[in-house]
Amino acid sequence: MGEGGSLDSIFAVSDLAQASIGAAGSAMAALQSEGGRAPSVFVDRDLANGWFMYSIRPQGWELPSPWDAVSGDYVCEDGWIRLHANAPRHRQAILAVLDVSGDRDEVAAAVRTWAGEDLESAVVGAHGAAAAMRSLDEWRRHPQGRAVAGEAVIAMTRTTTATPDERAAAGSERPLEGVRVLDLTRVLAGPVATRLLAGWGADVLRVDPPEWDEPAVVPEVTLGKRCARLDLRSERGRDVVLELLATADVLVHGYRPGALERLGLGDDDLAQVRPGLVDVSLDAYGWTGPWRGRRGFDSLVQMSSGIADAQRVATGAAAPVPLPVQALDHATGYLLAASVLAGLGLRRRESVGSQWRLSLARTAQVLVETGRDDRPGDATGRSLVIPEAPDAIEHTTWGEARRLAPPLQVEGAALRWALAARPLGTDEPAWLGR
Repeated sequence: MGEGGSLDSIFAVSDLAQASIGAAGSAMAALQSEGGRAPSVFVDRDLANGWFMYSIRPQGWELPSPWDAVSGDYVCEDGWIRLHANAPRHRQAILAVLDVSGDRDEVAAAVRTWAGEDLESAVVGAHGAAAAMRSLDEWRRHPQGRAVAGEAVIAMTRTTTATPDERAAAGSERPLEGVRVLDLTRVLAGPVATRLLAGWGADVLRVDPPEWDEPAVVPEVTLGKRCARLDLRSERGRDVVLELLATADVLVHGYRPGALERLGLGDDDLAQVRPGLVDVSLDAYGWTGPWRGRRGFDSLVQMSSGIADAQRVATGAAAPVPLPVQALDHATGYLLAASVLAGLGLRRRESVGSQWRLSLARTAQVLVETGRDDRPGDATGRSLVIPEAPDAIEHTTWGEARRLAPPLQVEGAALRWALAARPLGTDEPAWLGR
């Protein structure tokens, strides 16, 4: 692990960045070293911090804001609440519950008349996304907090038997070349995971619904991937996905518990269509407990789990203080990638598929338990420095860009992305020829 500065937080965010990226590197080293010497792994701390922010550096153009005008923290009757309105349907749910237009001042005035947990429940009940601010102690006592505390950081279950010719190969400088990864994830952890896999040569095919877009992060996370669109609610969309899965090696998805079953893509369906599949997924609030199916995002989990409140108290701020980056998303993304690599290794050794489950809330607990420094500012005494991106140009659809150097070095397995970032829906939903 390389030395470097730290992101400004009372929590060890930079330690989490370096460790989670290192976990993915160690998983690749293990995949490469079976029967031989383990390759060396190095994580540059400053570059890890940079990749937890933005790795892309637009040249002559700008990324749009990642936040909808309604998204943000609001004062409610008994504290604070965060509303997440980036997706149009979530925005509509919030406005419908509050019975206001999209004017932020109107939203703020309406929120003040609600108790935080009541508004949270109402928005979630309307299929929106919101989180009342809780303290660390309140979260520990909360039924969902207790449930998450009992879960593994990475839960693995062996599934179906694979035939030997379906095992992932290893040992080349492009160790995932020929490995097919079906990516059904959206902002942000899943795309971070599959971006890393693409850097090691995997054929990553991202599939999104026809109406979905996330313009602020697509240039960041579609590096190395091909991107298609399908409506999984339609018969054709489901049939095409099943065809893709029939020859896939890995499925990465972020559907909430039970959602794939409702689409006809549940565990039994996957076992039948693709024995030996490495099935890796995440959700926001954990896989057990009363909130196991709740919509959530990094910023909401920070509010629920006490992180935003702890930083508010430590810094003397009046309002919630989030982490300086979407650390739960990024860290979980690298742990997802580590799970994929471990699953590929397991399949090669034992001819067995596997199912891996992670959550943002469980990663939040890792961060909280790692330790705190209640002094605001850089606890390391070394100023945060993000290295300049190399001069090499990435020719994206939006314009030329530069990309930070990879934060991770695994001996004999250099990260190199063959495709520039591209918009969603650019490609056909089909695999490259083997």
